[in-house]
Amino acid sequence: MSARHANAGFSLVEVVCAILILGFALVALTEGITTALKSSKESELQTTAALIAAGQIETLRAEGGLTDGETDGEGLGDLSLYRWKQSSTPTSVDGLHEVAVVVENSKSGQAIYELRTLLFELPEDTALTSPSDRRATSRTNRREGRR
Repeated sequence: MSARHANAGFSLVEVVCAILILGFALVALTEGITTALKSSKESELQTTAALIAAGQIETLRAEGGLTDGETDGEGLGDLSLYRWKQSSTPTSVDGLHEVAVVVENSKSGQAIYELRTLLFELPEDTALTSPSDRRATSRTNRREGRR
């Protein structure tokens, strides 16, 4: 057997270096996975908050009778982590309201998501109170070429 084959193998320094490199790689991989999981959870919180805010605004659109002021509420069941605050203020255009919905973490009070929009609601006309009166006026205006 030659001297070259008798000394074949890894030295202690090479083994220690390989273990250190492997250790650093495992730490970096663990940190990357942890960061990805935190980011995923944050994305889930923001998506749920966005859906809550959009739902509040759609509820306002569907119900009508928009009143200016502030309201708030809390999520129920699986949504108990969320609390929302809604404010509606008039603008310079008659019938146009600025609506803001802020969804917060109910435990920390930290805002998660804010949605702002403008909603238009026809102002009450004292002369025309019933829907049939409004339709008749609308038909008359169309025949006369008015909008």
